[in-house]
Amino acid sequence: MSEVYLKINGVRYGREQLCNRELLLSCTDGDLSFVDFLRDWFDDSDFVMGHTSGSTGAPKPIRLSKNAMRESARRTNAFFKIGEESSLLLCLSTQYIAGKMMVVRALVSGCNLCIEKPSSTPLLAGTFDLVSMVPMQVYSLKQTKDGVLRLSHVRNLLVGGSPLAQEDADWLRSLSLHTYVSYGMTETVSHVALADLNEMTSDGMLVYHALPSVSYEQDDRECLIIHAEYLSSEPFVTNDVVDLLTETSFVWKGRWDNVINTGGVKVHPEIIEKKVTSLFPCAFYFVGVPDPKYGQRVVLKIEGAPYPTIDLEASLQDLLSPYELPKEILFLDHFERTESGKIKRK
Repeated sequence: MSEVYLKINGVRYGREQLCNRELLLSCTDGDLSFVDFLRDWFDDSDFVMGHTSGSTGAPKPIRLSKNAMRESARRTNAFFKIGEESSLLLCLSTQYIAGKMMVVRALVSGCNLCIEKPSSTPLLAGTFDLVSMVPMQVYSLKQTKDGVLRLSHVRNLLVGGSPLAQEDADWLRSLSLHTYVSYGMTETVSHVALADLNEMTSDGMLVYHALPSVSYEQDDRECLIIHAEYLSSEPFVTNDVVDLLTETSFVWKGRWDNVINTGGVKVHPEIIEKKVTSLFPCAFYFVGVPDPKYGQRVVLKIEGAPYPTIDLEASLQDLLSPYELPKEILFLDHFERTESGKIKRK
């Protein structure tokens, strides 16, 4: 496949048609970001423009190599056995790397790309070999009466963009589809590792495995270093603290930026949150704040109106170690979030 056509909702469009703005708008329900992405993809440049996620600051523009995107797509297609007879669903915006890469996977494989207007509750009208979603969409589908039915015709579900809540992960495990959680970033043009939702360590942590031609090491902070020559000759040094199992597998513990050092003990808020997520019907997070005695103290922040916390504190004591227990609980009307929906920890 040399990207001379793209099959959209069962109709095959040649390269000239894919550069026809009016035609594409008519067959994509007016999706401007999709039209603009294809225009950029077929121009003479070797790259397209994207933006970082904004997790640790304002989103920044970034050049994405078209060749690197093709190579990433080929590896994902090989893993999920995507070929010309396959069908993919695009229910994410192509403003972001996850949406862009679903289009590229269809372009390099020649398979059918079904396009659905991005929403919190995808309709999933059809049978699909691969669907990519963010955790918010999984959560919303779980709340609908026919969420199980909508997912019943999906062979593989790829979830990424932010951590998947434990209750949502357990719900997906109960269904008859294969679910994978992705690890990656805009800089690595989509994921460089996948975790099967059914493969966990003894303490319930997901095990991530590298895509072909990807390997890992750690720096002195215990943060992941990614080697992927098809993306770059230079390694990617991340701020993600991991337990490195092998050169091609790891367990993600949390962000180095978020580590709380309380009394000389390093506490990973993401691990705490995983332990207690069932206690909260709303958004929450743990954060470290300066403390004259301990260096930092653990604080729990909850989104929404204040409520009595006596029962919550008792439950936290049952689930957490003394160093993990919050020394203070704060309620905030609304959390600040990035454009992609990630909570900004403060």
